[in-house]
Amino acid sequence: MRLRDLQVVLDSTPRSQAVLDIAIDLARTNGAHLTGLCPLELLLPADFGFVLGGYPEVMALQTAVDQLQSQAKDMAAAIEARFRDALRREGLGGDWAAPAGPVAAAIAYHARHADLTVIGQADPDHRRPPPGRGMIEDLLLAAGRPLLIIPYAGTFPTIGRTVAIAWSETREAARAAGDALALIDPAASVTVLSIVRPGTQIDIPGAEIAAHLARHGLAVTAARTISDGSISEADALLSYVADLGADLLVMGGYGHSRVRELTLGGMTRGVLQHMTLPVLMSH
Repeated sequence: MRLRDLQVVLDSTPRSQAVLDIAIDLARTNGAHLTGLCPLELLLPADFGFVLGGYPEVMALQTAVDQLQSQAKDMAAAIEARFRDALRREGLGGDWAAPAGPVAAAIAYHARHADLTVIGQADPDHRRPPPGRGMIEDLLLAAGRPLLIIPYAGTFPTIGRTVAIAWSETREAARAAGDALALIDPAASVTVLSIVRPGTQIDIPGAEIAAHLARHGLAVTAARTISDGSISEADALLSYVADLGADLLVMGGYGHSRVRELTLGGMTRGVLQHMTLPVLMSH
C-alpha cells in the first residue's frame, strides 16, 4: 500500500517550512496528492486574548477582531504562495484550504479524506494561540486517521528506514501498526518494542505482531524493555528508540482515557511533549 492522498498542516512559525519539506518529500516519493491546510485560528497572536482585552467597548472589540482576521487571511495567502511554489518545483498535484472556525474540527474534517496528516509538534518557543494548543490531542481523537508528528527541533533526512513500533495489546497499537505499513520502507529494519513491568511472565509480548509484520516482507525483531517506575514509560520508550537510531516511532495514542492521562500522566502526553523523532500516531 502506498500513500496517495496527504495533508500537511501549516502555520506562520519558522518550523512550518521543515514540516512542509517532509510532506513534499513524502508526496514526491509516493506520487501522492498533497493538500496544504492552514486554519486561520492558528494565525492569531499567541496572546490574542490579551490583545482583545484592550478594547472594552463592543464596537472597538469588533474592529479589533476584524483586524486580526484580516491579518490572518493575509498571512495565509503568503503561506499558500510558498506552498504552491513548492508544488510547482516538484511537479506535484495539490490543493489548498484556509478554513475558519475551530482548529481541530477543521483539520479533522480534511484528515478524514486523506491517508495521512503531517503536522508539527507544539514548540514551546513559538506558542500557538489558545485555540491551537491542544489541537494534536483533539485531532488524534477526532480524525479517525493517522498523524505523522514532526518534532519542533532536528532534521530528519529519512523517515521509515529504521522503525520502532511501540506495542501493547490494544486497539490503538494495532491500528497504528497497520497504518504504518504505508510509511515503512520495504528494506527497513523494524523493531516491535514492548515496555513491561518487572516480573512480567510473557518473554516477548510483541512476538505475534512481529510475525504478522514479517509476512508483509519486512525484517522485524521483537524486543522488550523493563520499566521499574524510576522513569516514565514515555522516557523509557524514547530512550530505547534513541539507542536504536530509529527515524520513525509508531504508536497508538490514548490507550487510556484522556482524563486519566491528564490527571496521572501517560505515554501519549509524554511522547508528544518530549519526542525527538517523527512519530506516527493513531487512535
